[in-house]
Amino acid sequence: MSEKKYVLALDQGTTSSRAILYGNDGAPVASAQKEFRQHFPQPGWVEHDANEIWATQHEVMLGAIAKADAKPDEIAAIGITNQRETTVVWDRATGKPIANAIVWQDRRTAGLCDQLKAQGKAALIQQKTGLVLDAYFSGTKLKWLLDTVPGARKRAENGELAFGTIDAWLIWNLTSGKVHATDPSNASRSLLFNIHSNSWDDELLALLDIPRAVLPEVRPSSGAFGEALIDGVAVPIAGDAGDQQAALFGQACHSPGMAKNTYGTGCFLLLNTGSQAVTSTNNLLTTTAWQLASPLSLEGRGAGGEGGGRCAVNVHGAPSSPSPPEPVGDKRVAPPPPGGRGISYALEGSVFIGGAVVQWLRDGLRAIKTAADVEALAAEVPDSGGVYLVPAFAGLGAPHWDPYARGAMFGLTRGSGITHIARAALESIAFQSAEMLAAMEKDAGLKLTELRVDGGATANNLLMQIQADLLGVPVVRPKVLETTALGAAYLAGLAVGFWKDASDIQRNWQVDRIFEPTLSRERAGEMMAGWAKAVERSKRWAN
Repeated sequence: MSEKKYVLALDQGTTSSRAILYGNDGAPVASAQKEFRQHFPQPGWVEHDANEIWATQHEVMLGAIAKADAKPDEIAAIGITNQRETTVVWDRATGKPIANAIVWQDRRTAGLCDQLKAQGKAALIQQKTGLVLDAYFSGTKLKWLLDTVPGARKRAENGELAFGTIDAWLIWNLTSGKVHATDPSNASRSLLFNIHSNSWDDELLALLDIPRAVLPEVRPSSGAFGEALIDGVAVPIAGDAGDQQAALFGQACHSPGMAKNTYGTGCFLLLNTGSQAVTSTNNLLTTTAWQLASPLSLEGRGAGGEGGGRCAVNVHGAPSSPSPPEPVGDKRVAPPPPGGRGISYALEGSVFIGGAVVQWLRDGLRAIKTAADVEALAAEVPDSGGVYLVPAFAGLGAPHWDPYARGAMFGLTRGSGITHIARAALESIAFQSAEMLAAMEKDAGLKLTELRVDGGATANNLLMQIQADLLGVPVVRPKVLETTALGAAYLAGLAVGFWKDASDIQRNWQVDRIFEPTLSRERAGEMMAGWAKAVERSKRWAN
């Protein structure tokens, strides 16, 4: 048998599917990526073809392996990370979806959420799930599919249909239908999962009229999810986490008090709160970050690798004793922890439109030819000239949670040009992230001293400088920007012993650049006040 040289990460995103092979040093060896179609059947509706998602993911998986000239038996494990909340329902017998997947951005169930709020159910849902009651999450999307697709509800009750977020859909296909499973980080985004008991909740299932027979099994994020056959070789699937939780793990934010912001289609700011599920009073989400066989050995030490540990706080509980691994084939994969041990939680703020505003400049306004062109265009002016762009194309996420808000521009004058709009677009990403961080600091009772960042948009130096200026703290960009896939790889690699423990991961994390704030706090406050005024005027537009 060949030496295990790689871990394969499958990163299924909102606009593309990607596969990356990583070596033991955490550096990418080879990757492949392919975009797929977005479907907008009605205003506020967003759909994907789940078959196309699987086809593109399978294609890039084989492509990355071929690029590296790697042999399947050199791959120690597969880790999966995925766009969260996007909902698929498929036939267990045929493996065919009963309808297009409903994407996390989709707002069609906003009215249902309003009804549940009017019934006084929001507090119950937040207490059990850590979530606000919003169309963003997968539970109401699942209910809509069961209520709308002819015969779906009856078939679901009879056990003929399977529900899953994209990770479960990929696992099902990779294992040829042998495994129907997800992990707590994805399950916790469903409005159906009790994050305190780490299980599907009967009261929530009854509230949304969801039959238990349709649900996937929930397994630890770092553990056994079956095997994928690649050219006849069985490779264990040993890691699974929603994209933002995976990025938190990949950024080596393993200690309570450490935070990261991912700049992708949306922006997602997560703060590790350790073994405590901290309830938000500022419209943030409490979510399961991951579940391991035992707590990471560095949890609570405030160590974060190079440059890390400056924002650790004591919000974690006593460590649990580790569980011995159990054999799976010829691999050793950690078993589920008894009594729910090994679970870490996070506070999260979600921005629906982050980097997607640059795509809008490119595809909607045709102001730029490529997304990378926005930096040079925005840099032609020293500021936005008083222009504010609120990219509420799919409503507003944290901390506003207004599904009826819509995109708007304010402050336009005859002197305003496309350069100011481009600058305002970049600023909108930073403004939304700054809002979330302020809310998070209030909830956690701390002041962060740095923010770790990742995602494709962090390659934009101007955006990162704007972000540091608004926050007033250093923005730290690592050498490996795509930490979402890396986090999935780490979760899988830890399960099979490719990496021994958290210290291996900490050593791999390295700083590329630190952006220090240069703007006065007075000027930053003025800019934030202008943003708040613009946001307020964009709210409730579609209501």
